[in-house]
Amino acid sequence: MSRLLDVRNLTISHGKVEAVRQLNLSLEEGQIVSLIGPNGAGKTTLMAALIGLLPAQGQVSYAGQPLLAHHDVAQRIDKGMALVPESRELFGLMSVEDNLRLGAFSRHRRGFRDHQKTLDEVFGLFPRMYERRSQPACTLSGGERQMLAIGRALMAKPRLLMLDEPSLGLAPRVIGEIFTIFETLRQSGVSILLVEQNARAALKISDYGYVLEVGEIVLEGSAQALANNPQVAEIYLGRPPTRAAMEVTSATGT
Repeated sequence: MSRLLDVRNLTISHGKVEAVRQLNLSLEEGQIVSLIGPNGAGKTTLMAALIGLLPAQGQVSYAGQPLLAHHDVAQRIDKGMALVPESRELFGLMSVEDNLRLGAFSRHRRGFRDHQKTLDEVFGLFPRMYERRSQPACTLSGGERQMLAIGRALMAKPRLLMLDEPSLGLAPRVIGEIFTIFETLRQSGVSILLVEQNARAALKISDYGYVLEVGEIVLEGSAQALANNPQVAEIYLGRPPTRAAMEVTSATGT
């Protein structure tokens, strides 16, 4: 695997307040990487900076090319990055299909005319979007809106899909359905950076994970190692650590 995203010493400030400090993070081609942590940890701020919505200091490389000084949001989308924000940012009075077609705008602008094929692929992933293709987006349920937001991002055919709290406010059944689709996307070659408070669901499908607290990475490791880490288990997974997990953590020093 080759490294698709490489973040080094990234600092993001809101005025005089550093929301993210000296952060290091990487993602290999074909991986799902999760970033978990409490509210206010800086997760959403990080995602906004990676897509170019916020200024930052440090180094960010995507597919071997530096990003921070040279590429705005539109250019990053053209290069294969896509962000599904926590707020979803749908056009409520437009139909489901028109919202999806808007996601292909960057490719259309660059001369690609494959949006109908991509639309059919999205409908294949999200059959309910096909059933509701003529409905205004504002009539959808919370889970359906999240599906639409993800589908719209996929219309740009991203190599790196960044998702900010995709499970927020959704029923467990819907969360399971959406996270299963993330695994399908990984198998199709889409790499995923997943920001989540639902650590259990995120680590279950991830290859690697980071724990962000107060703007700093405090833990990192394979998803399985983090799930077995006593601190993560107690704080983020809502269960006491097992004796075996405590012994493994003590032996490895993590």
